[in-house]
Amino acid sequence: MSWRPNSTQGVVLTAYHASNKAAATGSNAKDYSQVSPRSRKSGQYMMNHGSANPGLDKVAFNRSGSQDSLDELSLDDYWTEVENIKTSCDNSQQEQDVVVKEPDEGEQEEEWLKEAGLSILFGECSSDSHESIVLLSTLTRTQSAAVQKRIDTVKQTLRKKNKHHQIPDVRDVFRQPESSKDKDECLNGFQSTEKSEATNDKDEKCLPKNENTEGSVSPVEDMPLPETDINLEISFAEQASNLKEFSAIRNEKEDDSLLPNYRLPQDKTGITKIGDLAPQDMKKVTSLALIELTALYDVLGTELKLQRAAKIRVRESGVFRVPLAILLEQDQKKIPGTKVPLIFQSLIGLIENGGLDTEGVLRIPGVSSRIKALCQELEAKFYEGTFNWDTVKQHDAASLLKFFIRELPLPLLTVEYMKAFHSVQYLPSKKHRLQALNLLVILLPEIHRDTLKALLEFLQRVVDHREQNKMTLKNVAMIMAPNLFSTHTSPVKAMDQSAVTSAARTASVMLFMIKYQKLLWTIPKFIVAQVRKQNIVNQKKTSKEKAMKKLLKRMAYDREKYEKTEKSFGDNDIPQGFIRVQAPQFSKVSMAVQLTEELKAGDILARFLSQESSPSRILRKEEVSLYEIGGNIGERCLEDTTYMKDLSQLNPNAEWVIKPKPKE
Repeated sequence: MSWRPNSTQGVVLTAYHASNKAAATGSNAKDYSQVSPRSRKSGQYMMNHGSANPGLDKVAFNRSGSQDSLDELSLDDYWTEVENIKTSCDNSQQEQDVVVKEPDEGEQEEEWLKEAGLSILFGECSSDSHESIVLLSTLTRTQSAAVQKRIDTVKQTLRKKNKHHQIPDVRDVFRQPESSKDKDECLNGFQSTEKSEATNDKDEKCLPKNENTEGSVSPVEDMPLPETDINLEISFAEQASNLKEFSAIRNEKEDDSLLPNYRLPQDKTGITKIGDLAPQDMKKVTSLALIELTALYDVLGTELKLQRAAKIRVRESGVFRVPLAILLEQDQKKIPGTKVPLIFQSLIGLIENGGLDTEGVLRIPGVSSRIKALCQELEAKFYEGTFNWDTVKQHDAASLLKFFIRELPLPLLTVEYMKAFHSVQYLPSKKHRLQALNLLVILLPEIHRDTLKALLEFLQRVVDHREQNKMTLKNVAMIMAPNLFSTHTSPVKAMDQSAVTSAARTASVMLFMIKYQKLLWTIPKFIVAQVRKQNIVNQKKTSKEKAMKKLLKRMAYDREKYEKTEKSFGDNDIPQGFIRVQAPQFSKVSMAVQLTEELKAGDILARFLSQESSPSRILRKEEVSLYEIGGNIGERCLEDTTYMKDLSQLNPNAEWVIKPKPKE
């Protein structure tokens, strides 16, 4: 649903700074609206009609280095969109809003360790040191190797700089003098890359004995899965490591023109989506995702570079060229709980209201002079609620939407991870690319992730109307790629052979993100399992004094709760084979539910709704969810297909609570 401001929603005055790139597109922009993409073949349209770049006509379109899956349309839509962007940039004042800092040698590794929550490993002591040790105790073999590689790089860098700052050996971090056995258990497979092969073979016995690594180093013939399956139970890097030699021997080139219909195997304990976990667990997920992504890139021999925005100059109010965080702060004053900028929702809503069956939607640009005027008017009137949306045509709204994305001072994919998104296409297989994109989406800040999700869902709806609008998945990917992957620090340059290759690669990444978006918002099961283990270890590390205090409080709480719910059970406790389901926000009485092999979370919700709903208030299934709370997880929203008996065995100390679903 779109949000359209009106005069009854309050007034927020904003100042528009004319000096900040006042126009969305220049007055001299070319109008390609009458050009049929079908008449443009092999780049001839761009060659015959000229370009802003003198070298454009001289480039032979040798596509040997690009993706075959995008070759059939010869990237015409991509270069037309680039030309539109270039014309827009030529007719507006250019300012460098963000300066990207290239880290010095060793600096990137230190930043990486901080992001991963492992500052303790290069000598920084903090209150999170216990959390860091617990995190390390749950790492897989390849994850441990990735961390050790960064530690070794930092150590070597400091030696070169002749600094006297001593970095402890990783094993010293875990040193416990009580017994050598305890030391080995704490090391948990954390191996130095400087060890000899013999030492490594010996230490492999110390690998973490948990569900994340057990069975992950199985014979190659046991590992391959059907091509359409995505294994979320075993670390992606472990899978790549085990299959690397086999793939090299097989040496088969993938057919890039085929896009598998990937599916997730059924998981009886339920699939976990981004947004299903409590913030404290999601923080652990983010650290593990960064370590896992780095390990995957290490195993596949691809460099992973993270950047930093060293200088940021941004507008603090307005509609366009405003960071998402500031936009959301403005919007939440009008509509609390807003997760996606209102201007973004409004533009998408207007495009959809105009009909997604319109031929060339997204492809045909709006008239440049009208786009410029609309930008200025939106800046002045959007938050006042006086902007007249009836004056905005569908193609104008599409141009404004792309302009909004392209001109974000902090890119939608972020400065930090933009290069990582770019490098996804250098990974050897489609499955590896999908796995890397999954981890990168998890790593995005929540505001950026929510806006990206809204964009990808909209683009999929455009593709769903391809029979009418002639916008296939590849068309949409090629048109949106230059808008999503261009930044203020990487302006559109002359088109040479490397640019052609880069265009095909970024368009292919865009295509993956649209087609497989539902998979990208899934948290891999092996990461959730690592989070559960961290929570268990944290609980065991609690001091006896604190544990005793909590026990006494818990006993008092349980006694009070028992007295309130005794009548509902008629017994001193829940019978064996039953679970207690509470709904404190809806009912004061909890339900005793018998566990069977086929009982699912959706069945419990159906039973609750049938008892709770009344003629005066009817609860809908879409409004509530069953949550797993406590035990070895903070809080987790369950999908309806979760088998409750299997999950209760995985987390026997959990409480089961029915609560309203969070607003999307």
